[in-house]
Amino acid sequence: QALSEIAGMGGGGGSGDLQELRARPLAERRVDMHGFCNPRDFQRSPYLSARGNIANIFRGSSEEGYKAYHADKYDEDKNPNGIINFGTSENKLCFDLMSKRLTQTDMNLMEPPLLQYPDWKGHMFLREEVARFLTYYCKAPAPLKAENVIVLNGCGSLFSALATVLCDPGEAVLIATPFYGGITQGVFLYGNVKLVYAYLDSKVTGTSTRPFQLTVEKLEKALQDARAEGVTVRALILLNPQNPLGDIYSLSELRDYLEFAKRECKFDLLVVLANTIVLCCFAPMTLTAHLHPSTYRLPDPQRTHVMWGISK
Repeated sequence: QALSEIAGMGGGGGSGDLQELRARPLAERRVDMHGFCNPRDFQRSPYLSARGNIANIFRGSSEEGYKAYHADKYDEDKNPNGIINFGTSENKLCFDLMSKRLTQTDMNLMEPPLLQYPDWKGHMFLREEVARFLTYYCKAPAPLKAENVIVLNGCGSLFSALATVLCDPGEAVLIATPFYGGITQGVFLYGNVKLVYAYLDSKVTGTSTRPFQLTVEKLEKALQDARAEGVTVRALILLNPQNPLGDIYSLSELRDYLEFAKRECKFDLLVVLANTIVLCCFAPMTLTAHLHPSTYRLPDPQRTHVMWGISK
């Protein structure tokens, strides 16, 4: 349960255990990666560092399920009783289109720069193409600039890089929970940055109009609680569309969250907008386009970082 509380993954233990954990001071609940777990509570490997051993216990049910899936994949003809994976966001429905495109002759391109180290931010031709792509599909009012685009191998790497450069070890980021557990690895496990939670209620409470609604009041309370206990919060992570809840924040809601962050800028609060699955929504194009912050004026653009996952 302690691991679940830190990882923001839920599960394990009873409601009483969770209430007891929430009642503890933040200093006890949100500790650094070396102190959150007693090494005697799990089997250590002599071949790993303390951090490596902690990383090892983060392999939870999702990875166990993924391993089982690969060992017994469903196939309509060869293995009709196999496992169907609903737990991983992949472009399987586009495979026929992608395979047709990737096997055309113009894709058979090999030049020396592709086999050499590129700019550390990614090949410029790729960054230019990403900027053009998002400018078009997100209907940006002004063209996005390639020099503002950075390409890494997955949003997990982006979370790790941003946690490293935006926060010092032991500082924290603010995030609404529940959230995609993989963020914990990038931010907490690799970046040694704590997670401060704005808890979303499964039932309508207070000023909320729907279950699991994120409000500025919940963000403010979580931030104030953290500061009261000496935890320095450097950034706010917003997931839109929300993973795993599927919520799509309206423009007015997003503006409220961003204005909240701007008000807190005297404490150096930055925003990481993870729009990982922005072009995967079953929604009118106008709504999908508005999910991307390039379509409206950001209150504080120099402090706002936006992610997009090309694998989605």
